[in-house]
Amino acid sequence: MLYRTNAKSLLVTTAIISWVLLLLNILISVEAIDQPNAVKVSIPFVNNFLIVIFIISVFLYQRLSSENLKGIDFIGYLWHLFSKAGVAAYVSVALYLGYKLITNYTNIESPSLLHFVYQINFGLLVIFLAKAFYIWRQLLLYHKNKFLQIAWDWFELLVFGTLLLTLLNFNYTSYIFLPLLALLSFYVLFLCTNMKWVAYLTFNNKSRSLVLLGAILLSCYIFVNFFQQMADSPSLVIDYTDVGFLLLAMLFVGLYTLAAFLVSLFSLPTSSVFEQKSEDLLNFQRLSQSIQQGQSEAQVYDMLFESTIKASDASAAWFELIRNSEPQVTHLLSINAEQITRIRHLLLAYNIQNIDYINNNLDRNPGFRDLTLPWKSLIILPIKSKKHLSGNLYLLKDIEQGFDRETVNVLRTFTSQTILTIENLRLVSESLLNERYKEELKIATQVQESLIPKTFPTDSWFEISTHAVAAKEVGGDFYDFLQLSESRIAIIIGDVSGKGISAAFHMAQMKGIFHGLMQQDMPPSEFMKQANSALSRCLEKTSFITSALYIIDYRMKGFMFARAGHCHTLYYNSMMEDVFYFQTDGLGLGIIRDKSYNNHVREMYYDYNPNDVMVIYTDGIVEARSLENEEYGEDRLKYMLTQTYHLEAEDIKCAIINDLEEFTGPGNLYDDQTLLVIKFKPTQPNE
Repeated sequence: MLYRTNAKSLLVTTAIISWVLLLLNILISVEAIDQPNAVKVSIPFVNNFLIVIFIISVFLYQRLSSENLKGIDFIGYLWHLFSKAGVAAYVSVALYLGYKLITNYTNIESPSLLHFVYQINFGLLVIFLAKAFYIWRQLLLYHKNKFLQIAWDWFELLVFGTLLLTLLNFNYTSYIFLPLLALLSFYVLFLCTNMKWVAYLTFNNKSRSLVLLGAILLSCYIFVNFFQQMADSPSLVIDYTDVGFLLLAMLFVGLYTLAAFLVSLFSLPTSSVFEQKSEDLLNFQRLSQSIQQGQSEAQVYDMLFESTIKASDASAAWFELIRNSEPQVTHLLSINAEQITRIRHLLLAYNIQNIDYINNNLDRNPGFRDLTLPWKSLIILPIKSKKHLSGNLYLLKDIEQGFDRETVNVLRTFTSQTILTIENLRLVSESLLNERYKEELKIATQVQESLIPKTFPTDSWFEISTHAVAAKEVGGDFYDFLQLSESRIAIIIGDVSGKGISAAFHMAQMKGIFHGLMQQDMPPSEFMKQANSALSRCLEKTSFITSALYIIDYRMKGFMFARAGHCHTLYYNSMMEDVFYFQTDGLGLGIIRDKSYNNHVREMYYDYNPNDVMVIYTDGIVEARSLENEEYGEDRLKYMLTQTYHLEAEDIKCAIINDLEEFTGPGNLYDDQTLLVIKFKPTQPNE
């Protein structure tokens, strides 16, 4: 960190000195032209040398600075580029207009003032290009592969190689180098096709990105227009349009900005659709995890009502529970009791009761038309199993054909999962009263205790401390490890839905799958795909497993991981002195039971530093509740790590658990709690 700070200070100093010397040499040359008898002190090629030094200093400084930009805040990247460098173009315009006003007002042409303004604009151009060059590099290499990394490295090397043309005062437009520059331009076009980051922007973020990208494009145009116009000025001592490096850098920056603008613009109409699909999938996963989170029937109905309204974009809705064969309205949206009564009476007259019903043209039905209601589409979704009717969900929209086939399928998926969840909640509640279930719990407890490792391997490159406690006789949490080689270890953590002996057996299945598949030393994402395929054959339809797999490699000094619907990993980066959560995608194992699951798993690689800390946990930690029914939460867990990262792993774990117990109070265990703290040591084994 100190080395990087010193290097940046040296580069800033070098850039300032070279720019000032270049300005002085140019002003001396201007004075020599105005005064033929003056002694010419400017040295041939010194301008070219100072130009190259200045460009290299600014670009290397921005390269070091760009390494601090981490994460997926892509709008933050664009705003950083515009606010720190894009505005330079507008400052350039202001300076030139000021020069024009002064010369027009005094009616005196001042070559020295013109060159001073021209030199400032050159500095602003280089700063803008350097900032844009390396911010686009960060975005271009998002989700990079080895080929793309090599392609960029060669591009950067070739672009900087063109500085030799400037240093040797070689005309880059000569017939020898012009074909090579043309090929390099095609290279730029290839690089501009890599913008996976745009796909991760939401509709609102894409709208904001269009504004920022448009402003950056305008900055490019301003600089290009200014230097092209000034190139024809006979009074200029130096013409920066002859610097081939600046031409190529502007070509890359301008084309990548334009490509990002067009991709964002043309993908904007479909963004809301993909966001809705992601929201539906998230709500379905939340609904599927209801049992695991210990939620009640009322909470499940709340989630169903909220999720179906979002999925269908309903204008009005209500949900009624069936109690003793009588409907009881529990949820309302934009409809009153009198309107509900009128609709219910009409449906009863049509003998439509407790059945799946869709009407996308209410105005064409005389009965509904006579009700003079503002809605034109209606769907009724009963919540019932083969033996029990729980309630009915009514959704209304103020447009015709409001419920298309795809929307109806999504809604039916929600109701089907709700039925399964409610049935399982009732089964669990009933089974707890059964003496045989107590015997099963004893067996499950023994099985579970045998599955959890008592010790972890110790080594000089990392330390680990664990904590695991079940809320009841049997918990759904588990963790395990497998030593893949001398330098690599695989660590898995997970949470099985449901309780009792079935959860313990599913843990045993997951343990067997983990040790069986990881003998093949496969990447975490591939493990999740194959584990999902294996579990789909043995898990009940109502069961699923959330999990996260980490492979730590001390030789590479990094780790890769993938999560399947599990809690986000908390991490302390000692170099950046930053505590953050890895925001990665992933869907629980067993929720989707076909090959489409492969589209829902993402893998991430991260280089660790000595004294980095990784905290892995289950939702029982962050969702633990106080006596006032407040959640412990991710923010408090993150705060605890910021206060304790300097301690040993065992002490960090103890501090978190003590704070958790102080927050919840004695004996107030809400859910199973599992916590693993890994700290990477400064000393590494001999390689």
